[in-house]
Amino acid sequence: MTDPTPLVSVIIPVYNGARFLADAVDSVRRQDYRPIEILVVDDGSTDDTPEVADGLAPHIRYIRQDNAGPPAARNAGLRHARGTVIAFLDADDLWTERKLAIQMARLTEPPAADVVLGYTRLAPLVDDGSGRFAAQAPAPLMQLGACLARAASFQRTGPFDETLRYCDDVDWFLRAKEAGLALRIHDDLVQLYRRHDQNLTNHAEIDRRAFATALKRSLDRRRGAGGGTVEPLPAWFRRP
Repeated sequence: MTDPTPLVSVIIPVYNGARFLADAVDSVRRQDYRPIEILVVDDGSTDDTPEVADGLAPHIRYIRQDNAGPPAARNAGLRHARGTVIAFLDADDLWTERKLAIQMARLTEPPAADVVLGYTRLAPLVDDGSGRFAAQAPAPLMQLGACLARAASFQRTGPFDETLRYCDDVDWFLRAKEAGLALRIHDDLVQLYRRHDQNLTNHAEIDRRAFATALKRSLDRRRGAGGGTVEPLPAWFRRP
């Protein structure tokens, strides 16, 4: 990477996330790394998301599409992104203040990596009507919001699979490993994952089936490629 300060494109997919969106964008704007661009991809929200997004102008680029699911929203962001480095943040989650500065350093330190993945702190909503989130111990989790990737990585893996309403992130990480991308795990806390009643991962049985489907697809691809192998999946390769 020859540019000492490459543009980072931050893609925030949102569906009916009006109550969270402004906080998510603010956590990106507080980063001490520049330059960045923030792309909010509205996946056909029916709540006040468009109005909230309008109030965030001119700090974001707002893209609206018919509802097609998270992977389609992420792919729309990728098509509009201008940066040579890509970051993601779900609209209901938050970044820690130095997330980008930390991860840009991790991405470029020798040996250079294609993708870096930091730690996530789970924060379940407290069931007392206060709207508070309780913080748990940070852990390495397979979360797009906790990773930073070179844009060229998506040329090697392809876009997110839009047929997967669940676990498209799992599928992408598996394809990244199959493509031989260099993934670096580091123990810096970079994301707060907020658990609440609207999380897609609340549908535990559906999520487990989708996770198993992503794993089977990976196995089938490797068998179809002649029985090649990849490194064993690490212990943190799990859903939050």
